[in-house]
Amino acid sequence: MAYKALLKRKRVEVNAMEVEICVGSSCHLKGSYEVVKVLEHYIEENDLKEDIRLRGSFCLGHCTEGVSVRMDGKVLSLSPENAVDVLRRRWEAMQDAADQF
Repeated sequence: MAYKALLKRKRVEVNAMEVEICVGSSCHLKGSYEVVKVLEHYIEENDLKEDIRLRGSFCLGHCTEGVSVRMDGKVLSLSPENAVDVLRRRWEAMQDAADQF
């Protein structure tokens, strides 16, 4: 029983995606609130609440490039228009890589 619990916990650790969205003043003006809303909607619509974790963050150091978002350690610049597509592609790539193990 403990072995199954450990495997289940390990799978969550491997497959969970951390997404930090900058809500600092520059990113806020560029649409961070809208990025949060479209990502929340996508996550809820696709039943990914346990798999993708959204968090707010302050400056990620890319203020001139759009809304800064860190997805599993990589900082990207997103807009409300491309946020879902970028998240979906990165999530699918992460799942494909995890399935190879």
